[in-house]
Amino acid sequence: MSLSASEIGVGLPALPRLTTTVPKEYVHRASLAEVFLSGCTAQDEGVRFSLTGQWPRAHTFFNSADGSSHDPLQAAETFRQAGMFVTHAEHGIPLGHHFVLWSLSCHTDLEQLRISSRPTDFDLEVTCPDAAPRGRTSGRRMGIRFALYRDGRPVAHGDGLYSIVSPSVYTRLRANRPGGGGTSEETVAAAERMAPSVVGRTSPADVVLTPTGEPDRWLLTPDLGHPILFDHGGDHLPGMVLLEGARQAACARLAPRTLIPASTSTEFHRYVELDSPCWIDVTSVTSHGDGTATVTVVGRQDGETVFASTVSGPVVQG
Repeated sequence: MSLSASEIGVGLPALPRLTTTVPKEYVHRASLAEVFLSGCTAQDEGVRFSLTGQWPRAHTFFNSADGSSHDPLQAAETFRQAGMFVTHAEHGIPLGHHFVLWSLSCHTDLEQLRISSRPTDFDLEVTCPDAAPRGRTSGRRMGIRFALYRDGRPVAHGDGLYSIVSPSVYTRLRANRPGGGGTSEETVAAAERMAPSVVGRTSPADVVLTPTGEPDRWLLTPDLGHPILFDHGGDHLPGMVLLEGARQAACARLAPRTLIPASTSTEFHRYVELDSPCWIDVTSVTSHGDGTATVTVVGRQDGETVFASTVSGPVVQG
């Protein structure tokens, strides 16, 4: 029979508290590698929170084309994770509830996104001005604000609006969904996705747009098995896929130059279904005298606008 260390009188040193990620379930991720948050401290009851996190030096998706900077959309994904984490862990909403994202903005300082010789540790301040008593946020639309810092310097800020739907209500909502008009793949069966360089990407696997033959219009055709964009299952296209579609459409419109999405502001009107074509239209382009541009992108499905996004940033040679 074996004895424990305490029984045989051997003292073991106390283990230090080590850094780890927050539970992946709280940020609706399947892979631990895609969890960017590491901790949270409540500053005000249900209203303000201080979070910590880390971005890897070489992410397979959220890196610039030359590998020298973090992708600005990584900050947007971090904001998404922070909203979910605070709602589950601090507001007491049980796992299994569904989040409905109505809007998300993210404005970054590109210089602070440069990758250094070590992973990027960050601090994230989250404010929930519409916070309800613990466990009672279900069904409410809630605003949230974000401010991300690196070594004390501002990196990104933004805000969002979301609501939470219980599993039973979500099942009823989705059961009444009208049938679609055929899959995107059927609509463009003979077409190939855009070349990566045209949409600000380096890998063909990361391209989410297919040409339609019409100017300023593309079809949203992401790989449903993409390990980052579709890290966890779902019955509709995730919001981050729509943001990526908007960024790629902005780049395609300005090709052969590339738009770096330093600022994005997106409104989501309804779910984007998997079984019906979603058309991505560039509706306006404004070039500024400082070498930046602003592009407005609209997504349409089954004759309705499903999201609208404004993408702004420097325009560089691709």
